[in-house]
Amino acid sequence: EVQLVESGGGSVQAGGSLRLSCTASGFTFDDSDMGWYRQAPGNECELVSSISSDGRTYYADSVKGRFTISQDNAKNMVYLQMNSLKPEDTAVYYCAQDLLTAERATMFDDRTRSCDALDAWGQGTLVTVSS
Repeated sequence: EVQLVESGGGSVQAGGSLRLSCTASGFTFDDSDMGWYRQAPGNECELVSSISSDGRTYYADSVKGRFTISQDNAKNMVYLQMNSLKPEDTAVYYCAQDLLTAERATMFDDRTRSCDALDAWGQGTLVTVSS
């Protein structure tokens, strides 16, 4: 059974930093692309960053230069280092997984994939950035 458990959210002031962690189980990173999505109140779920099974990374324009995604295959962990946080970064952040398959593109190749279409996502961790 695939499980994704996020941690590391919290409240910070603008300009601060947080590091989100995702503990993954039930699959291997060799077979999956991973990502972080977020959903702010009243907004749709959006892709923040993703990392392919071979280590390529993608960042939404809104976080480029401020956020860094990484993964530790030995520990089955995915991280999102968030620096220079802004109030507009306030949201629930979700760790997500898509299995590699020939039947459809993963979140890494199709950045329009909705949260509902993802193979798995966690319960989320709340990030609140105050001005």
